[in-house]
Amino acid sequence: MKSYQLLICVWCVVKFSEAAWVRVWEDNFDWNGGVDLNKWEFDVGGHGWGNNEEQYYTQNRQENARCELFPGSGNGRLIIEARKENFDNRRFTSARMKSKAKWTYGRLQIRALLPTGRGLWPALWMLPERQTYSNAYWPDNGEIDLMEQVGYDPLRIHSTVHTKANNHMLGNHPSNSVIVGDATSNFKIYTLDWNVDKIEMFVGDEGNPFQTRIFIWNKHGDWTTWPFDKPFFVLLNIAVGGSWGGAQGLDENIFPRRMEIDWVYYYQWR
Repeated sequence: MKSYQLLICVWCVVKFSEAAWVRVWEDNFDWNGGVDLNKWEFDVGGHGWGNNEEQYYTQNRQENARCELFPGSGNGRLIIEARKENFDNRRFTSARMKSKAKWTYGRLQIRALLPTGRGLWPALWMLPERQTYSNAYWPDNGEIDLMEQVGYDPLRIHSTVHTKANNHMLGNHPSNSVIVGDATSNFKIYTLDWNVDKIEMFVGDEGNPFQTRIFIWNKHGDWTTWPFDKPFFVLLNIAVGGSWGGAQGLDENIFPRRMEIDWVYYYQWR
């Protein structure tokens, strides 16, 4: 019996050592032109998006969302650009992209260069595929904010989750922020580790993507504090103004402004 148990233990160790983070989805944006519509779709409209935002999010419009190669390189990046222009009764345009792929648990990594400018509100985040819990999609079914930045404090990086029991409408949303001194001058890697019992978010660079842990949220209670067991998708956007982004006003002389994203990778443990 002891020999049999030992064999089982050895097998478990071997199988665990064979497991690893496997990249299951990626976009490197390595071309000039529009985004890959096999991988992305767009939220469209100018109704304020629940935050009194001032931009109109456009549908696959290259002025607001496009891929560009770095000069003299085969490596490219995604450009999300906020512009000052009249569009469908709004004075600003931007883009809000959503991944068509959805996942439950895993590791999301995004290499991004953030914009500057008072009144901007860029974000890298996730929302649930569908309404599973309760009679309200948000906040009951969760939100994961890997990176939010507001233009009046551009070097401060915020990471947050929202749930039915903990959200900004109640004033008790779990959140933390760190100062990243080169967030607007260098590409940084933003990482979400989302497991069955814990969410962690980090910021770093190629040498150490996990250099600084921004935030941690441990599973506890029921779905009202942990709705994070269903498929979520990725969102990339720049909002203009709004209840938070415009809290200290909007400098209309900054436009156009853009967030650059070198790549988006999604991994799962296999």
